[in-house]
Amino acid sequence: MPKLTQWEWAEGNIPEGLTVFGLDLCEFNRKRLRTSNMIERLNQSVKQRTKVAKIFANEDSCLRLVTAVVMEVSEQWQSSKAYLSLDNNNG
Repeated sequence: MPKLTQWEWAEGNIPEGLTVFGLDLCEFNRKRLRTSNMIERLNQSVKQRTKVAKIFANEDSCLRLVTAVVMEVSEQWQSSKAYLSLDNNNG
């Protein structure tokens, strides 16, 4: 299976990621979406967990660990207080 290059990934995904700027959002939500704090925290969690493992048997074992960390963080985000507001009164 050929590996996907960063350029190929970016070409396909960046336009989709930028659609958020076309949404009609209140200032409260716009401010939260334009920062990268959540992504930085996710990257920090992945780095922390992979650093503990140090050596992986193969690429798949690393991918399994990173996937587990991302799923864990996703569950925390879904069960915690809403980061974004669904009403337009905050802003």
